[in-house]
Amino acid sequence: MNSLPILPTISTSFIVLSAITVAIGWWQIKQRRIEAHKKTMFFAAVFALIFFIIYASRTIFIGNTSFGGPDDIKIYYTVFLVFHITLATVGAVFGIVSLTTGYKNNLALHRKLGPVTSIIWFFTGITGVAVYLLLYVFYHGGETTSMIKAILGF
Repeated sequence: MNSLPILPTISTSFIVLSAITVAIGWWQIKQRRIEAHKKTMFFAAVFALIFFIIYASRTIFIGNTSFGGPDDIKIYYTVFLVFHITLATVGAVFGIVSLTTGYKNNLALHRKLGPVTSIIWFFTGITGVAVYLLLYVFYHGGETTSMIKAILGF
């Protein structure tokens, strides 16, 4: 029986927790539960930060795992991965700005950014889980190596 790799499993769990807490926070603000919303969104950010710390540490010290599935779908995986990385980067920037505007009571901007940020983050979480499944569950991970080699194949 093959076991799942511990660090990618833990980090993916934290990004899922972050997306779930964003959804809860969105529901709370719709209910006008402002203080609960603030606390929940703080935890969503903490979960995302924990994900990032685990992911970055693993990338720096161990490397990234290349796609180990069939060669004929590797290009589709690579395009999907680039899409996920772009979403995650945009979502992180939007998340920082949304948190900042919320805590500084710049509510006009926060109300505009919050829903957009949440949707981007939901798709980031979903595509992150899909990347995890493709790398470690549906197919056996390929070589673990530097990020450039894992993404670009050289």
